[in-house]
Amino acid sequence: MALQRRWNNVFYHIIIGGLALVMLYPLIWLFVSSFKPSQEVFTTANSLIPSRIAWENYKSGWAGFAGNTFANFFKNSFIIAILSTIGAVASSGLVAYAFTRIRFFGRAFWFGAMMMTMMLPRDVTIIPQYIMFSDFGWLSSFKPIIVPQFFGVPFFIFLIMQFIRTIPLDLDEAAKIDGCSKYGIFFKVILPLCVPALVTAAIFSFYWTWEDFYHPLLYLNKPDLYPVSLALKLFLDGESLNNWGGMFAMSILSLVPVFVIFFLFQRYIVEGIATSGLK
Repeated sequence: MALQRRWNNVFYHIIIGGLALVMLYPLIWLFVSSFKPSQEVFTTANSLIPSRIAWENYKSGWAGFAGNTFANFFKNSFIIAILSTIGAVASSGLVAYAFTRIRFFGRAFWFGAMMMTMMLPRDVTIIPQYIMFSDFGWLSSFKPIIVPQFFGVPFFIFLIMQFIRTIPLDLDEAAKIDGCSKYGIFFKVILPLCVPALVTAAIFSFYWTWEDFYHPLLYLNKPDLYPVSLALKLFLDGESLNNWGGMFAMSILSLVPVFVIFFLFQRYIVEGIATSGLK
């Protein structure tokens, strides 16, 4: 029986390891291709061993375009991602607290309206938003990408609401006895207990904003404002030779912040989604 259990365990790990390798293969291929000469990227696509290590891919890729190095593109990405994350988490936390703990007229209606926005395809709202931001004079700036995040994100609101519901109402009553207002309850009681949910929302917001290509393409018209996601397309020039090596090299560097944030805060993702609440 013990021998059979051991072989089952070995077989299980072989299957899981094989599936993990299949899932990681595109990343491995991307990493290896970033060290291949551009002309060999697709001619030797089936091989993971480059003929030589092309360190110049990272140098040429980092040099950027038209006087804009990738340091500038990374700076733009960090500005957009960090400010958008702060706005999305802060506003979503306040709205979630209001929906969960405060009784006000029309709460059910506004909650239903908020949930309906989660079901709307992005393409339905993009034209009215573009016209509105154009009238505001916000085109070719970060404002159309960052400012809407300060008005709450429905998915994050719903996520944080589910977490707040696990917090006993007795804590709110105790805080009221101690003289806390609604804002005091939120900042002194609810907010500290909602850290896992808030961190989870922050991680998702950072990921989605960092990898966003559509909105920067729509609103940013100057190369010096491009984030990394949009700058990568500049490597593909239909009129000349494409710099595949430089593009793959910068693609690898663009994944570094994502991996760092995931490994630093991965425990919060599980805890926040599970909405475990108080221990």
